[in-house]
Amino acid sequence: MSAKLIHGYEVVIGFETHTQLATHSKIFSRASTAFGAEPNTQACAVDLALPGTLPVMNREAVACAIKLGLALGSHIAPRSIFARKNYFYPDLPKGYQISQFEIPVVQGGEVSFFLGDEQKTVRLVRAHLEEDAGKSLHEEFHGMSGIDLNRAGTPLLEIVTEPDMRSTEEAVAYAKELHKIVTWIGICDGNMQEGSFRCDANVSVRKPGQPLGTRREIKNLNSFKFMQQAIDYEIRWQIEELEDGRAIEQATVLFNPDTGETRAMRTKEDAADYRYFPDPDLPPLVIAPEWVEATRAQMTELPRAMAARFVQDYGLPEYDATTLTQSKAMAAYFEAAARASGQAKLASNWIMGEVSRRLNTGEISIEQAPVSAQQLAALVQRIADGTISNNAAKQVFDALWTGEASDVDAVIEAKGLKQMNDSGALEKIVDEVIAANPDNVAQFKAGKDKAFNALVGQVMKASKGKANPQQATDLLRARLGT
Repeated sequence: MSAKLIHGYEVVIGFETHTQLATHSKIFSRASTAFGAEPNTQACAVDLALPGTLPVMNREAVACAIKLGLALGSHIAPRSIFARKNYFYPDLPKGYQISQFEIPVVQGGEVSFFLGDEQKTVRLVRAHLEEDAGKSLHEEFHGMSGIDLNRAGTPLLEIVTEPDMRSTEEAVAYAKELHKIVTWIGICDGNMQEGSFRCDANVSVRKPGQPLGTRREIKNLNSFKFMQQAIDYEIRWQIEELEDGRAIEQATVLFNPDTGETRAMRTKEDAADYRYFPDPDLPPLVIAPEWVEATRAQMTELPRAMAARFVQDYGLPEYDATTLTQSKAMAAYFEAAARASGQAKLASNWIMGEVSRRLNTGEISIEQAPVSAQQLAALVQRIADGTISNNAAKQVFDALWTGEASDVDAVIEAKGLKQMNDSGALEKIVDEVIAANPDNVAQFKAGKDKAFNALVGQVMKASKGKANPQQATDLLRARLGT
């Protein structure tokens, strides 16, 4: 499929994602990584780069890198090295950042996802371990700035893609899929507001067939909504600049969500500007094959593999399977409901429909759902065996969700929601409806389907909603000779 053109230009996007690893301590020290502490209370002597301190590698951070490499089909380097990335900024206490340059721990790999019905694949260049910098705090009203070094030394995996994305939609879909993967395998909590998952988008435009254009890097996009707005604005801005005859200058830019605009922060550096050289305080990182294989054996089932299994084992459509595996908790909820009820598709419909609607309205996660998977299973069983209609099921679900009751059968009994199973009583109602609505009968026999729907509605009304809609439909057609 050819790339979508915008005013005759092709968009080219690559990503660098800083994923904060879910370790209790920092990458080269024992200081805590807990979020929300008072400024500078979680920065130890190593983080502050006091004379005589030496970094010591955090084994759990390496374990997280191995998990990511396995999840993305990457090569895990048996030997990688750390380098010093030199630049001067107030929140970088050492005057350099410890990172990986020439030999990263994770090399290659890919992230696949669906954009609509089309499967897309983004190739990865690398994922390397590094430490985070501190944070500059600016007081707008007093004109003062401060430095908080709590984040200094926090372990990160920087995940770098090839410039494979050709639209904002594709870029956001990639970011969401990567976010799902790192949270699924448990190496990152994924909290974008707290800075645990920060994306930098490299954006350029070009005429089809031309070399890659000059890129501008949008830094620290911490929500998918802002990501889309920022990239869309940057594309429009670059095209307007080129159409007006101005050249694009490589730069690092920030997105202002209040104005919806990007603005240049500084001229973008190249690798040579950082004067990388091997860190003399850290020996090479050696990962034994046995460690990789032991990690592989303990890896959880990945989202795409689980989605394929849901299609195979439960007969779900690809769309359902993909939707239900957006989070591990949602997938577990579905599987528990499907197994308990024996009604996988019906359980899927309810989870993607009423359950998801209630979660979104209440702004809560599936883990906080008041209706358990076992309760949902009992509900869909009663729909499947004809005890209640879909409309009645919504009343039962509401009672469960609001805490009015906890037992499905008890709610059905208390509210008198059982469908009418007495065929003789239903036949009597159908005959009465036909007799009372000769005009609708005549219109239906003349070929007007709406008239038949009206008759079904009258049957449901006369039965106070307790008639089985399918039985009512079948009886009506039989009585009317169709």
